[in-house]
Amino acid sequence: MSRLLHILWFALPLLGSIPKILSGPKSYNNYLIYKYVFWNSWFRQPLFAFYPDKYLYQNHYGPTYGALMAPFAILPDAAGILLWAVASAGILLYAIKKLPLTPTAQLIVMSITLLEMMGTVQNQQFNTMLCAWIILSFVYLYERKPAAAAFFISGGILTKLYGIVGLAFVPFHGQYRKMTVWMLIAGAALMALPMLWAGPEFILQSYADWYERLVSKNQENIQTNITDGMQDISFMGMVRRISGINTLSNLWFLIPGALLLAAPLLRFRLYSNKTYQLTYLAQVLIGLVIFSTSAESPTYIIAVSGFAIWFASWEGDRPKWLKGLLVLMFLLTILSYSDLYPPSFRNQVIKRYALKALPCVLAWFAVTWQLLRFKERESPDRISAG
Repeated sequence: MSRLLHILWFALPLLGSIPKILSGPKSYNNYLIYKYVFWNSWFRQPLFAFYPDKYLYQNHYGPTYGALMAPFAILPDAAGILLWAVASAGILLYAIKKLPLTPTAQLIVMSITLLEMMGTVQNQQFNTMLCAWIILSFVYLYERKPAAAAFFISGGILTKLYGIVGLAFVPFHGQYRKMTVWMLIAGAALMALPMLWAGPEFILQSYADWYERLVSKNQENIQTNITDGMQDISFMGMVRRISGINTLSNLWFLIPGALLLAAPLLRFRLYSNKTYQLTYLAQVLIGLVIFSTSAESPTYIIAVSGFAIWFASWEGDRPKWLKGLLVLMFLLTILSYSDLYPPSFRNQVIKRYALKALPCVLAWFAVTWQLLRFKERESPDRISAG
């Protein structure tokens, strides 16, 4: 079972990428956007302008992303796409293997996330890699390696901002002074990296342009196709679509969400408990997606990974409601846009009302409740001693 799962982990994304390559550039538009973050910075062309002759949508990734894409961008598209698939699947697998879980529990995480990871990678999305970076920021803080953690956190911030959530894991392990120093070093180094070929002036201006693009995109996510769009598949978006109240402010969700995310950090006596830390990691990963107006279907690899970690690290026998939530996760989140459903139901119900978010919302509240009433005990059969 383990060997088959590891084979499928790489084979499915690779096999799914081949039809995209054969179908031509319109089918791998995301990869082209990523590729030209590097090439546009190389030729010092505005990173956030619209280039319809190169790709279909505007870029929303920071200038540092160009440095990440350099090894892929210099290759022919077919080779670059396949290497991107291997790299994305590989780093998430590495992150899962680094978690303080038993091998059996790690296989559970892989089994739950496999299909969601495949769909995200074959569409050349960055979210699989970002998910791995967030998990690795948790892992390296857990291992008391602040330098490594700082580089993964800074990389996430400077490419898609989401990586900032890695800072939420710092209180568990302290080392505030070291983390501050390493964050400054990592941030400066990663910000300066694309300056090697694009120059400081161009990169600094690009960061200012990036900020303006992100502000505009947030409003676009809410307004564009508000009843059946592919953006804002979030807690807020789901409520807006179901209720029909399109003017409902995000603040009604974000403020309580932020308070509930911060509340577990007040339970100082539990900081050393591995199960508590893993449960908090799950809360952060799920919450990052369901409270984001930028959330779209491929973003859910992050939320599904959070659910999988929570499910795999559960203490004692898993209750029926948790197993039921796992089934719902597969039906509405992981398989929501598959051929399991007829197109009419998929488009007019699941997509129209953003129901992909529903199992993750339910899971987030369950995780939060568990954190708030967590008792000091640990299950040795699922949590490793490492």
